Amino acid sequence: MLYRLIYLFHTDLSWLNVFRYITFRTILASLTALLVCFIFGGWAIKKLGAMQVGQQIRDDGPPSHKVKAGTPTMGGCLILPSIIFATLLWAEPANIYIWLVMFVIFFFGGIGFADDYLKIMKKNSKGLSAVSKFSLQISGALVTVLALYFFSDFDSHLNVPFFKNVSPDLSWGYIPFAIFIIVGTSNAVNLTDGLDGLAISPLIVAFASYLVFAY
Repeated sequence: MLYRLIYLFHTDLSWLNVFRYITFRTILASLTALLVCFIFGGWAIKKLGAMQVGQQIRDDGPPSHKVKAGTPTMGGCLILPSIIFATLLWAEPANIYIWLVMFVIFFFGGIGFADDYLKIMKKNSKGLSAVSKFSLQISGALVTVLALYFFSDFDSHLNVPFFKNVSPDLSWGYIPFAIFIIVGTSNAVNLTDGLDGLAISPLIVAFASYLVFAY
């Protein structure tokens, strides 16, 4: 939204044309999200610690993971708002893909919140059941993919990275394929570090990789 406001003055100040470039606004969005985390990160950690929102470690995990018990969890309460805030500031508001991504972040973030909340209430590492979690994830992915598929500018061709001339048309098959990708991606980090649920290291790797491919 701020991007549109600033760009209104590009005819008077030519250097404001730089805001037209996605690269520049991506940098600004990244810095904005980082700044939000820096400003509110310490406060959020102390608040979660004071509320005794600590991670429950699985009993079958290695002894080295036991020391992480009680580490403040629900970091998504800081990470997701910083992402959404930065995106709303610097993204193109007329772009439907932005709103679809925001829906996925908000919906799947809600699933994560419910999962962590149940873990804290039950004082164990089990939150939502596998059936409940996957059902909610598939439902959210289905809504997203159908909105995308029936959008007027949608193209069902699949672009394969590094293969310029490989672009198969999946037609309606794009729907189950996209659902699989969304649900699979949402579980990738969680399953990678599922012993203690403190997945910031694989999260950094996943975000960095996605940034490269998206760009």
